[in-house]
Amino acid sequence: MKKKRKLLMELFTSTLYLSAFTFGGGYVIVSLLKERFVDQLHYIDEKEMLDLVAIAQSAPGAIAVNGAIVLGYKMAGILGIIVCVIGTIIPPIVIISVIAYFYKIFITNKIISAMLLGMRAGIGAIIVSVVYDMALSVMDEHQGRNILIMIVSFVLNYFFNINIMYIILGCILLAIIDLVMRRKKA
Repeated sequence: MKKKRKLLMELFTSTLYLSAFTFGGGYVIVSLLKERFVDQLHYIDEKEMLDLVAIAQSAPGAIAVNGAIVLGYKMAGILGIIVCVIGTIIPPIVIISVIAYFYKIFITNKIISAMLLGMRAGIGAIIVSVVYDMALSVMDEHQGRNILIMIVSFVLNYFFNINIMYIILGCILLAIIDLVMRRKKA
């Protein structure tokens, strides 16, 4: 029981801290969750984290909360979900409440505007780093096929404006076909 309580406290404090000091959206917090729970605490391995991120991305809602849900469930079940979600949502609620209260002052302050502009550049760099790390993890298995899927998905979305939902459905169909073919071989 003491070990479970310690784990729950670690989950809460980690998600609270990461959520409080993460700017730039869900993809940034996902990279920090990976750094904390895979690299520092070694609670899960990188492949498991990649799977959890895939689940979080495919579910509707904010990716930071979805990531907290799947991580909490993986680590401590239903209680882990509750602890991680509370830890993840407290900082944005407090920050948004303060900003809403002082909105007029913030919107006209040049220092805050410059600070937010600088944060935007840093956030872009963090997102590129996350995409790079995730791409390297995906490339470990079936490298040629995965590169082809990423390139085709990018081209379809960027150049032909194909809705991302159709691309995701196409990838799901490819995965199902791959699964059926593997089962036939086995």
